[in-house]
Amino acid sequence: MNYFLVKSEPFKYSWEQFNKDGRTFWDGVRNYQARNNLKLMKEGDLVLFYHSNEGKHVVGIAKVVREFYQDPTTDDANWVVVDLVPVETLKNPVTLEQVKAEESLKDISLVRQGRLSVMELKATEFDKILEMGS
Repeated sequence: MNYFLVKSEPFKYSWEQFNKDGRTFWDGVRNYQARNNLKLMKEGDLVLFYHSNEGKHVVGIAKVVREFYQDPTTDDANWVVVDLVPVETLKNPVTLEQVKAEESLKDISLVRQGRLSVMELKATEFDKILEMGS
């Protein structure tokens, strides 16, 4: 199993909307590193959902239910999407400030590459964030 974090601005696509929809394809990625991370996602992998810009906190857990395929919002074959479903809302959202203050998370992309929208996490990093949100 692999672990990831995806970022979305709540006014564009919120955790609440994702839960109402029940499933979505993760589109709009136009950064090659983020795209490569989408291509690493396998069915069953777990994904933290992070609200960026407004709130700046991890709010829930999603699961990959379809591996990468052509982004249907563009004809450019460079861009892909994966399908995600919501799994669980965190009891306590984990803020960016909490993540930055946690020594074991100082090297994650959320801290080091703030603009990256799709990032891989180590199992220990994923578990630590879940622990902080329980």
